[in-house]
Amino acid sequence: MKKLLVSLAVTLSLVSFAHAAGDAKAGEAKAAICAACHSGNGIAMIPNYPSLAGQHESYLAKQIMNIRDGARKVPEMTGMVTAFTDQDAQDVAAYFAAKPKNLGQVDPAMLERGQELYRAGDMAKGIPACTACHSPTGMGNAQAKYPVLSGQNPAYTESALKKFRDAERANDPNNMMRAIAAKMSDKDMKAVSNYVFGLN
Repeated sequence: MKKLLVSLAVTLSLVSFAHAAGDAKAGEAKAAICAACHSGNGIAMIPNYPSLAGQHESYLAKQIMNIRDGARKVPEMTGMVTAFTDQDAQDVAAYFAAKPKNLGQVDPAMLERGQELYRAGDMAKGIPACTACHSPTGMGNAQAKYPVLSGQNPAYTESALKKFRDAERANDPNNMMRAIAAKMSDKDMKAVSNYVFGLN
Protein backbone atom coordinates (compact mmCIF):
# COMPACT_ATOMS: atom_id res chain seq x y z
CA MET A 1 0.00 0.00 0.00
CA LYS A 2 2.84 2.37 0.89
CA LYS A 3 4.52 1.72 -2.48
CA LEU A 4 1.23 2.38 -4.26
CA LEU A 5 0.80 5.73 -2.49
CA VAL A 6 4.36 6.77 -3.29
CA SER A 7 3.90 5.77 -6.93
CA LEU A 8 0.63 7.66 -7.13
CA ALA A 9 2.19 10.78 -5.61
CA VAL A 10 5.09 10.67 -8.09
CA THR A 11 2.69 10.17 -11.01
CA LEU A 12 0.48 13.05 -9.93
CA SER A 13 3.48 15.36 -9.52
CA LEU A 14 4.72 14.44 -13.00
CA VAL A 15 1.29 15.03 -14.51
CA SER A 16 1.08 18.37 -12.72
CA PHE A 17 4.55 19.36 -13.96
CA ALA A 18 3.76 18.27 -17.52
CA HIS A 19 0.54 20.29 -17.51
CA ALA A 20 2.33 23.38 -16.22
CA ALA A 21 4.83 23.35 -19.07
CA GLY A 22 4.03 25.07 -22.32
CA ASP A 23 3.74 23.48 -25.76
CA ALA A 24 5.73 25.54 -28.27
CA LYS A 25 3.93 23.98 -31.24
CA ALA A 26 0.53 24.86 -29.82
CA GLY A 27 1.88 28.30 -28.95
CA GLU A 28 2.79 29.12 -32.54
CA ALA A 29 -0.81 29.73 -33.64
CA LYS A 30 -1.71 31.45 -30.37
CA ALA A 31 1.27 33.79 -30.76
CA ALA A 32 0.00 35.18 -34.08
CA ILE A 33 -1.69 38.00 -32.16
CA CYS A 34 1.73 39.04 -30.78
CA ALA A 35 3.46 39.43 -34.16
CA ALA A 36 2.37 43.01 -34.88
CA CYS A 37 4.43 44.37 -31.98
CA HIS A 38 6.94 41.64 -31.18
CA SER A 39 7.29 40.16 -34.72
CA GLY A 40 6.81 36.54 -35.63
CA ASN A 41 10.30 35.58 -34.54
CA GLY A 42 9.97 37.42 -31.23
CA ILE A 43 12.57 40.10 -32.00
CA ALA A 44 10.72 43.40 -31.79
CA MET A 45 11.60 45.90 -34.50
CA ILE A 46 9.91 48.76 -32.60
CA PRO A 47 12.45 49.89 -29.96
CA ASN A 48 9.87 50.54 -27.22
CA TYR A 49 8.53 46.98 -27.37
CA PRO A 50 10.35 44.06 -25.77
CA SER A 51 11.93 41.26 -27.73
CA LEU A 52 10.48 37.97 -26.50
CA ALA A 53 12.74 35.54 -28.35
CA GLY A 54 14.92 33.45 -26.07
CA GLN A 55 13.25 34.78 -22.93
CA HIS A 56 12.58 32.27 -20.12
CA GLU A 57 9.25 30.52 -20.52
CA SER A 58 8.57 30.92 -16.79
CA TYR A 59 9.10 34.69 -16.94
CA LEU A 60 7.07 35.24 -20.12
CA ALA A 61 4.14 33.18 -18.84
CA LYS A 62 4.14 35.17 -15.60
CA GLN A 63 4.11 38.49 -17.47
CA ILE A 64 1.28 37.39 -19.77
CA MET A 65 -0.81 36.27 -16.80
CA ASN A 66 0.01 39.43 -14.84
CA ILE A 67 -1.09 41.59 -17.79
CA ARG A 68 -4.24 39.49 -18.27
CA ASP A 69 -5.12 39.73 -14.57
CA GLY A 70 -4.35 43.45 -14.25
CA ALA A 71 -1.32 43.04 -11.97
CA ARG A 72 0.78 44.68 -14.68
CA LYS A 73 -0.65 47.56 -16.67
CA VAL A 74 0.36 47.64 -20.35
CA PRO A 75 -2.12 49.84 -22.25
CA GLU A 76 -0.82 48.60 -25.63
CA MET A 77 -1.87 45.07 -24.67
CA THR A 78 -5.37 45.92 -23.45
CA GLY A 79 -7.64 43.12 -24.61
CA MET A 80 -4.84 41.17 -26.32
CA VAL A 81 -4.55 38.40 -23.73
CA THR A 82 -7.87 38.79 -21.89
CA ALA A 83 -9.15 35.44 -23.16
CA PHE A 84 -5.89 33.57 -22.58
CA THR A 85 -6.02 30.61 -20.22
CA ASP A 86 -2.99 29.79 -18.08
CA GLN A 87 -2.15 27.07 -20.60
CA ASP A 88 -2.38 29.55 -23.49
CA ALA A 89 0.09 31.79 -21.66
CA GLN A 90 2.44 28.84 -21.11
CA ASP A 91 2.18 27.76 -24.75
CA VAL A 92 2.91 31.23 -26.16
CA ALA A 93 5.76 31.62 -23.68
CA ALA A 94 7.20 28.26 -24.75
CA TYR A 95 6.97 29.29 -28.41
CA PHE A 96 8.95 32.50 -27.93
CA ALA A 97 11.38 30.92 -25.46
CA ALA A 98 12.42 28.45 -28.15
CA LYS A 99 13.33 31.21 -30.63
CA PRO A 100 16.95 32.45 -30.95
CA LYS A 101 17.36 35.60 -28.88
CA ASN A 102 18.34 38.97 -30.27
CA LEU A 103 22.00 39.99 -30.60
CA GLY A 104 22.67 43.67 -30.01
CA GLN A 105 25.66 45.96 -29.79
CA VAL A 106 26.42 48.38 -26.96
CA ASP A 107 26.83 52.09 -27.62
CA PRO A 108 30.59 52.65 -26.97
CA ALA A 109 29.85 55.95 -25.22
CA MET A 110 27.89 54.08 -22.55
CA LEU A 111 30.02 50.98 -22.22
CA GLU A 112 32.10 51.99 -19.19
CA ARG A 113 29.25 53.17 -16.94
CA GLY A 114 26.91 50.43 -18.12
CA GLN A 115 29.47 47.73 -17.44
CA GLU A 116 30.27 49.20 -14.03
CA LEU A 117 26.63 49.17 -12.97
CA TYR A 118 25.92 45.73 -14.38
CA ARG A 119 29.04 44.02 -13.00
CA ALA A 120 29.69 45.90 -9.75
CA GLY A 121 26.71 48.14 -9.07
CA ASP A 122 27.26 51.46 -7.34
CA MET A 123 27.75 51.02 -3.62
CA ALA A 124 27.78 54.78 -3.00
CA LYS A 125 24.22 54.91 -4.30
CA GLY A 126 23.21 51.56 -2.81
CA ILE A 127 22.73 49.98 -6.25
CA PRO A 128 23.61 46.26 -6.31
CA ALA A 129 25.23 44.60 -9.31
CA CYS A 130 22.71 43.39 -11.88
CA THR A 131 24.66 40.14 -12.17
CA ALA A 132 23.31 39.02 -8.80
CA CYS A 133 19.91 38.24 -10.35
CA HIS A 134 20.44 38.42 -14.11
CA SER A 135 23.73 36.46 -14.23
CA PRO A 136 27.12 37.61 -15.59
CA THR A 137 25.98 36.77 -19.12
CA GLY A 138 22.61 38.52 -18.87
CA MET A 139 20.74 35.22 -19.13
CA GLY A 140 18.71 35.74 -15.96
CA ASN A 141 17.39 32.92 -13.80
CA ALA A 142 14.48 30.85 -15.13
CA GLN A 143 13.65 29.20 -11.81
CA ALA A 144 13.40 32.53 -9.99
CA LYS A 145 11.59 34.12 -12.99
CA TYR A 146 14.35 36.73 -13.43
CA PRO A 147 14.39 37.72 -17.10
CA VAL A 148 17.04 37.42 -19.77
CA LEU A 149 18.40 40.94 -20.39
CA SER A 150 20.98 40.09 -23.04
CA GLY A 151 19.94 41.56 -26.40
CA GLN A 152 16.87 43.33 -25.04
CA ASN A 153 15.89 46.57 -26.78
CA PRO A 154 17.56 49.37 -24.77
CA ALA A 155 14.60 51.73 -25.13
CA TYR A 156 12.34 49.07 -23.65
CA THR A 157 14.70 48.26 -20.75
CA GLU A 158 15.14 51.94 -19.96
CA SER A 159 11.37 52.46 -20.02
CA ALA A 160 10.85 49.44 -17.74
CA LEU A 161 13.36 50.79 -15.21
CA LYS A 162 11.61 54.16 -15.17
CA LYS A 163 8.25 52.49 -14.66
CA PHE A 164 9.65 50.54 -11.71
CA ARG A 165 11.16 53.74 -10.28
CA ASP A 166 7.88 55.62 -10.64
CA ALA A 167 5.85 52.65 -9.30
CA GLU A 168 3.91 52.47 -12.57
CA ARG A 169 4.99 48.84 -12.66
CA ALA A 170 4.73 46.84 -9.47
CA ASN A 171 4.85 43.13 -10.34
CA ASP A 172 8.44 42.66 -9.18
CA PRO A 173 8.94 40.21 -6.29
CA ASN A 174 9.39 41.85 -2.88
CA ASN A 175 9.56 45.37 -4.38
CA MET A 176 13.08 44.46 -5.56
CA MET A 177 13.25 46.33 -8.87
CA ARG A 178 11.31 49.33 -7.55
CA ALA A 179 13.80 49.71 -4.70
CA ILE A 180 16.81 49.47 -7.04
CA ALA A 181 15.42 51.71 -9.78
CA ALA A 182 14.58 54.39 -7.21
CA LYS A 183 18.33 54.84 -6.66
CA MET A 184 19.22 55.12 -10.35
CA SER A 185 19.52 58.33 -12.34
CA ASP A 186 18.17 58.58 -15.90
CA LYS A 187 21.78 58.39 -17.13
CA ASP A 188 22.37 55.20 -15.12
CA MET A 189 19.28 53.62 -16.63
CA LYS A 190 20.28 54.55 -20.16
CA ALA A 191 23.84 53.27 -19.66
CA VAL A 192 22.91 49.88 -18.21
CA SER A 193 20.09 49.42 -20.76
CA ASN A 194 22.58 49.94 -23.59
CA TYR A 195 25.12 47.66 -21.95
CA VAL A 196 22.75 44.68 -21.65
CA PHE A 197 21.63 45.17 -25.26
CA GLY A 198 25.17 44.29 -26.34
CA LEU A 199 25.79 41.67 -23.65
CA ASN A 200 26.13 38.45 -25.66
